Amino acid sequence: MELEEVKKQSLELIETSKAAYLTTIDPDGFPITRAMFNLRNKEQFPEFFEFFQKQENKFAIYIGTNTSSSKVAHIKNNPKISVYYCDPDDFKGVMFGGSVEIVEDQDFKNIIWLDWWTRYYVKGPKDPDYTLLVLNPKYARFYFKLNLVNFEL
Repeated sequence: MELEEVKKQSLELIETSKAAYLTTIDPDGFPITRAMFNLRNKEQFPEFFEFFQKQENKFAIYIGTNTSSSKVAHIKNNPKISVYYCDPDDFKGVMFGGSVEIVEDQDFKNIIWLDWWTRYYVKGPKDPDYTLLVLNPKYARFYFKLNLVNFEL
């Protein structure tokens, strides 16, 4: 499979996967994986679709989470993460890896915000327990049936 086709299918997975599977490394060095909202899913989060289309890095991944969560503690200790998107019915997936950043810019946090998230962050986008993460991946692994394609970003 040609690299451009792999990248195209990877972007399609980002836009359609029901969840983003985030893996961090705990203090003992073990990987911990959990399902997160896939903010890039255009059906679940159409409010963000245009924003993501305008991003210079088409593979940038944004994840909202609680500042008080173990994943944020893991990231502060070791910012290396991976995020996996998949279509299990088609045996297709893509894993992105790199060092994640915690977004400090409040204007940016306001953009990646939905009012119903007050059930998680009662004070809104300025809630100190609302953390926005961004991964600009350094590499990716695309899986399709029994094929694997590694590529750098």
